[in-house]
Amino acid sequence: MALVSEFLSQLTLSYGGEAEPRFPTVVPVRDFDPAKDAARLETAIKTKGVDEQTIIDILTRRSYEQRRDIAFEYERIARKDLPTALKGALSGSLESLMLGLMKSTSQYDASELRASIKGLGTDEETLIELVCSRNNEELMAIKKVYKEMFKKELDKDVAGDTSGNFAKLLLALVQLLYEAGVQRKGTDVAAWISIMCQRSVPHLQKVFERYKSYSPYDMKESIRKEVKGDLEKSFLTLVECFENRQLYFANRLHEAMKSKGAKEKVVTRIMVSRCEVDLMRIRTEFKREHKKSLYQTIAEHTKGDYQKALLSLCGGDD
Repeated sequence: MALVSEFLSQLTLSYGGEAEPRFPTVVPVRDFDPAKDAARLETAIKTKGVDEQTIIDILTRRSYEQRRDIAFEYERIARKDLPTALKGALSGSLESLMLGLMKSTSQYDASELRASIKGLGTDEETLIELVCSRNNEELMAIKKVYKEMFKKELDKDVAGDTSGNFAKLLLALVQLLYEAGVQRKGTDVAAWISIMCQRSVPHLQKVFERYKSYSPYDMKESIRKEVKGDLEKSFLTLVECFENRQLYFANRLHEAMKSKGAKEKVVTRIMVSRCEVDLMRIRTEFKREHKKSLYQTIAEHTKGDYQKALLSLCGGDD
């Protein structure tokens, strides 16, 4: 970790200054009545055998702000908090998904990061997905919330749990420090990290295009030749997200569902964390790339109430 400080003065990741437009599949419901929703949830949870359908219908079709209002009303009438009640009533992937919806997008991302760092052995794949696919605005919100939730600095937790160039890259992304005009020459990997983390998306897209005219390989092939392991995965994720972030998520979903015993954790994480951000665009990219809609793919590769909840978050067929 000795070299980390050398990079921190110059590294940042920026997907352009202005906020990105949103393409959610989950939007606030009209004629919203939190007290009525809370009462319906209370009945559904108390009912013998639990009425999962009602829980799914309510929580997957309300925005986070609305779910928060429902939770407030629920606690008033049931005298216990809604996440605890859901935990007692549900299990498995459906439980994880519903509990995920009770958090804001940044809270959810922060808890997923915490779990990937603090679980038995670091879950590098999750760490790479979360850190390398989130833009500046999102990462800043995650850092703030992480500190509020866990009373720890995210970058310190990442530093304590990763090593080598992989750690430097993640730290650089998480720390988001930028000082104009600081250019340090180091190893090639250092230069890569610097280029990846310092430029805005439009700039990087131009860099990749120009790179193609100089090199017989495109950027991804070069990365595969130059670096290995977690660093390779991180760079590839960054390049994919710079080129087309929604396509990256679409491919992650496709891969997770196609794998034997669908990787439900990955599917849940993307559906929950993107449903109020850009899941509509992810759906479009999914259909374009895989010639089958996300909705149909979910219907094919998942089952039961978990499937119903995913289809509801998906918000329709294409």
